[in-house]
Amino acid sequence: MVENLRERIETLKREKNAVILAHYYTNPEVQAVADFLGDSLALSVKAQSVDADVILFAGVNFMAETAKVLCPDKRVLIPCPEAGCSLAESCNAAEFAAFKAQYPDHKVVSYVNTTVGVKALTDVCCTSSNALEVVKSFPEDQPLIFAPDRNLGSYIKKLTGRTNMVLWDGACLVHEAFSLEGLQALKKSHPEAKVVVHPECKEALVQEADFAGSTAAILEYCGSSEADTFIVVTEAGILAEMEKRFPEKKFIPAPTVDPACRCNECKDMKLVTLENIITTLETLSPEVVIDEETRKAAERSILNMIAIQ
Repeated sequence: MVENLRERIETLKREKNAVILAHYYTNPEVQAVADFLGDSLALSVKAQSVDADVILFAGVNFMAETAKVLCPDKRVLIPCPEAGCSLAESCNAAEFAAFKAQYPDHKVVSYVNTTVGVKALTDVCCTSSNALEVVKSFPEDQPLIFAPDRNLGSYIKKLTGRTNMVLWDGACLVHEAFSLEGLQALKKSHPEAKVVVHPECKEALVQEADFAGSTAAILEYCGSSEADTFIVVTEAGILAEMEKRFPEKKFIPAPTVDPACRCNECKDMKLVTLENIITTLETLSPEVVIDEETRKAAERSILNMIAIQ
């Protein structure tokens, strides 16, 4: 059954001259049909250079918006427009505009996990891969607003020692759900394991890490480390790629405060399926549409980010 779905997707990609970009947090079978698999930064950069008429974004809606911003001449599709992001949704564009107005001398650094409306209000976007470099690109005396993730913002603020950086109070529900006590217990039962943590997690969890970084950076660390066991404190979708790349190593998902709720999985990412990918390619819809004024403003902030890294 799955093989038949894969074959249908490959046929449709050829017929429609389409490529599939997929995030690490999607289901393993979705990752398997992707032409390009990556984290937010890698996919943002890749979207600019794909040789296709159609981009299908297997991910959440802000990611598809980003692809459309960078590729206005291409048809960008998203199988599930309802697939949102708790972090992006924690920063409403109108509310953020009012917040920004309180700090007229501040430049704005916004995480790529934001709506296109917030990106349009931003000077430079960033991801967890390059947030440190983006913040460091501003003079030390330049006041900054960092949005929307308070945990990543606090992490970068601590690394840089910047006291003139104001944080928007937003967060990712998945990364907020990990249990400190559960992680500490897991470390005791696996003393040989290295702990890898995404900086969207709370500071206390990041302090337990042997390595903290983006999904791409965590993958690189696991590959280069001599350790053979890792406790993974980020969205569980990354485990599929870890096990694929490093089958000789063991990866243990960190527990959440409520283990029964599967809170270490992004439910929105899991809405993308092989079936709705097929329907989307067949109908060439739903399509991402952005008004040109907003697109141009958002493009500026994204291109400023790409120019830095």
